[in-house]
Amino acid sequence: MLKTCTFVIAWLGAVAAQAQDSLWTLQRSVQYAIDNNLDIQQNVLNERLARLQLQQSQLSRLPSASVSSNVGRSYGRSIDPTTNNFISEGYTFYGLNGNVDVLLFGWFQRKNTIDQNKLLARSAAADLDQIKNDISLNVATAFLRILLAQAQIRVSENQLQFSLKQKEQTEAFVRSGRLPELDLAQMQAQVATDSSAYITAVATYQQSLLDMKAIMNFDMATPFVPVAPDVSNIPLAEIAALEPEQVYTAAKANFGSVRSGQLRIDAAKKALTVARGGLYPQLSLGGQFGTNYSSTLREITGGQLLGYNANGQIVYVDGTPLAVQQPNYSYSSRITPFWDQFSNNFRQTVALSVLVPLLNGWNARTGVNRARVDVQSRELELQQTNLKLRQDVYKAFYDAKAAIQKYYATMRAREASDRAYEYAQKRYELGLMNAVELLTTQNTNFKAQTDALSAQYDLLFKLKVIDYYLGREIRL
Repeated sequence: MLKTCTFVIAWLGAVAAQAQDSLWTLQRSVQYAIDNNLDIQQNVLNERLARLQLQQSQLSRLPSASVSSNVGRSYGRSIDPTTNNFISEGYTFYGLNGNVDVLLFGWFQRKNTIDQNKLLARSAAADLDQIKNDISLNVATAFLRILLAQAQIRVSENQLQFSLKQKEQTEAFVRSGRLPELDLAQMQAQVATDSSAYITAVATYQQSLLDMKAIMNFDMATPFVPVAPDVSNIPLAEIAALEPEQVYTAAKANFGSVRSGQLRIDAAKKALTVARGGLYPQLSLGGQFGTNYSSTLREITGGQLLGYNANGQIVYVDGTPLAVQQPNYSYSSRITPFWDQFSNNFRQTVALSVLVPLLNGWNARTGVNRARVDVQSRELELQQTNLKLRQDVYKAFYDAKAAIQKYYATMRAREASDRAYEYAQKRYELGLMNAVELLTTQNTNFKAQTDALSAQYDLLFKLKVIDYYLGREIRL
């Protein structure tokens, strides 16, 4: 029995934990989207590439050094690499070479390149901040659509329940002879219409969930239950004190796209400085070393004098002819050892060089002109960004103002429609109103409730857009 109770408690705990894990607030949804959204992940990679480019340019200030080696076997007539003599026999060779080069003065091209890449790295970081803010707003929009769809489901369900209750009441009235059967047919048609509206509301909710999961890069099969906050009290006092130019000023200071545009202009100006440096001479210092080994190089290890032999030549000494003798040796040899050859053949070179660009197809001058054009292009892009931002801010501000007026109007219309529908129900029950008039009032009330919900959530969205431009955290 104890084991059974323990199992049941553990199972209930797991179910409760799973249910708790499926609950999602707006803040949790935003954070999940920031961590998993594919667009954000792509921008994270772009920022990483920019930082790697910066690191590479910083390391370029170090001297460049390389070492090369080769080993092989030569056949046929060739030049011996150690004696530079022509030989016909095959031999084995090995070589080792190295090179070091350092730029002493290049009109600060590398420093300006580093400064340019620093600005580009900061620009990539600003772009990442911007996409995170955009995704946060998109998540908030999708979250509000889910909440609106939930509310519309509740309204549609209540409407359907009212229609079912009225159909049952009308059936009773028809059986008692108080109402004609035409009223029952009209009520049955209304139930079918309300059932269709309820099914449509459920489908809209499911589609809203799919859209939300797509933005978040969330598993489509995993439950997602949004936690609805209290949206009955909408703060409207603050926006009434704002002006659109204030919102635009705040957005211009906070938007990553604006910061990124300015940083790209600065980076383009640095690129222009780099291009100008290519018009001037460069001074560099280089050093080289090398050595080699060949199997044809031999050294004598020992020798012995065997005697003298006449070589056939005659010399005269005081008129007396004498035969010329030459010594006859016997000696042994070996291939010069590998490390001895490496040591004996080791060579070094140090050189100071100046590179003066005289004529290179006008590439350097064209590069300068292209850099100037790029600066102007980046400036135009920033102007377009600021212009679009101003237009979007002004539109969002006036849309929010209009949404406030629409919200108040729909609230008043819903209150009036609720009263009208309540009176119509009483009149219908007393037989003072027919089914057509009741259904007309009921549909008007249903539309008023739907419009009020849409206006409420539309106002919330418009206020979140203003928060987005003001650089505030988007929360409900």
